[in-house]
Amino acid sequence: MRRLFIVPITVMLFAATAQAATIHVGVKGLVCAFCATGLEKTFGEEAAIESVKVDLEKKLVTLETKPNQTIDDATIKERVVDAGFTITTITRSK
Repeated sequence: MRRLFIVPITVMLFAATAQAATIHVGVKGLVCAFCATGLEKTFGEEAAIESVKVDLEKKLVTLETKPNQTIDDATIKERVVDAGFTITTITRSK
């Protein structure tokens, strides 16, 4: 009887740690669809990134990582600066 409870609890704990993260990046200089497409392509090439959404009105890039993967702030900053923009904020949530 005891073994029946151990396996589901272990699976539940593993599933909870396999979550993806959401990263919101405030970007100064983001003004047009061409800018948005450039950043989508740039971050779409990153192995850890599942999806990229750009909100031109809010000047915000939202990155969703793949489960159990991440991208560090330095890499995010490098990609944004190389694309010709400036970062205003980086916030993370799960």
